[in-house]
This record gives sequence, structure tokens and C-alpha cells, in this order.
Amino acid sequence: MRVIRVGTRKSQLACIQTDSVVATLKALYPGPQFEIIAVSTTGDKIPDTALSKTGEFTKELEHTLERNEVDLVVHSLKDLPTVLPPGFTIGAICKQESPSDAVVFHPKFVGKTLETLPGKSVVGTSSLQRAAQLQRKFPHPEFKSIWGNLNTRLWKLDELQEFGAVILAAAGLQCMGWQNQVGQILHPEECRCGSIQAIARDPEALCAEDVRSRPRRPRPGLHSDKGPSAISPVLCVL
Repeated sequence: MRVIRVGTRKSQLACIQTDSVVATLKALYPGPQFEIIAVSTTGDKIPDTALSKTGEFTKELEHTLERNEVDLVVHSLKDLPTVLPPGFTIGAICKQESPSDAVVFHPKFVGKTLETLPGKSVVGTSSLQRAAQLQRKFPHPEFKSIWGNLNTRLWKLDELQEFGAVILAAAGLQCMGWQNQVGQILHPEECRCGSIQAIARDPEALCAEDVRSRPRRPRPGLHSDKGPSAISPVLCVL
């Protein structure tokens, strides 16, 4: 029986998301077996540092594809470089979960919102753009960079006594089953100063999975006449 090897980051959230992708693939393609191979990336190894180079969460996985150690890899779309490396092609994109941001508050501020936080409270976010957008809407907190995966940022909120709240992706918290930690939802229209929505008409033009181009072998993917269309919107935030 053919085995399709699926690469993923080792983070807890990445593994949960990959399990979901594999479950979808199994439903579409009941013949082969699927094996998940977890890889540590540069971005996972240095959680306390701002990453200035593209591909810090993807290049090790790309290397596994180049060495034929996996058949496809699952990425969060935001981690992919703007231009894929030579030899790679876009496979498919999964159904989008919530596009909203979520605010998780330090236990001492449970019940508060960004509007009602005490003056000069520090709010962590991993996005400089998001910090600038929110600072205009909520001028009294101080928005400060916070790095690391989802687990690391929540640990910093609870243990470092530096942050009064952190801004996280609502979809990530939902995926982890941590919705009960959300104190406030920030919908896209509330904090984005502008956006462009592009629709890709070719299913090969969108992906949450990189699939290496291998003309000699069929490529498994989520776009199929047996499943929902992979034609999906991608929101590019300005």
C-alpha cells in the first residue's frame, strides 16, 4: 500500500492543523496510508527573537521535500514566502477558519477590554502592522512586540508579569480548544485600515500545503471533484 508522507512543524498547533488536513485527505483518498513527519524549524528554535528573514518557519520543511523525505508539507499560509522556491508548486488551501483576532487578558484583567484596560497597560502582538492599527483605535495601552508560538506567548502573558493582554489569532485558539481564554474578539473591520481580497481561479494557485513538483509521480491534494472546490479567497491585509 502506498504511504503518503506529510511534513509539518513540531509545534502543537501545527500538528493539530496537520491532523485535520490528513483527516480530509483520508476522506478524499481512502486508498493510501498517511504518515505525519514533524520537523523543528528555525523559527521554532528561537522563540524570543524577531525573525527578519522569510522562510524561518518553512525552509527546513522545504529541505525535506527536496530530499524526497516527504511528499507534501502543511504550512500556515502566512508563513509561506511571497515567491515559492524553484521546484515547488502550490497544492491547495483548506477552508478558512475565523479571520478575527482575539485578545487574551492576564488573569488580573479578566473582564476588561482594550477600551477599559488601565492606562499604560502593555499589550503584546507579534505584528508591527497590527500594533500600529490598534494604537490608533485604542490610544491608551502600549502595544509591544511579543514573539514565540501560541503556547510561548500565552506563557509569557501568565508568567512574565509584563503584559496585560496579548493579541492572538482567534482561529489558532479555537483549533487548540482554548476559546474560553478569549476576553475580546477583534473583527477584521475593526482594526484593519484596508485590505485587498483576491480570488484565485486556478486551484493550483492557492495553498496551505506545498507540494513539490514531481512529474513522475501523482501529487495528492485537497482539490478534487470528490470534495469542495479549493477556489478560496485570500485576504491580503494592507
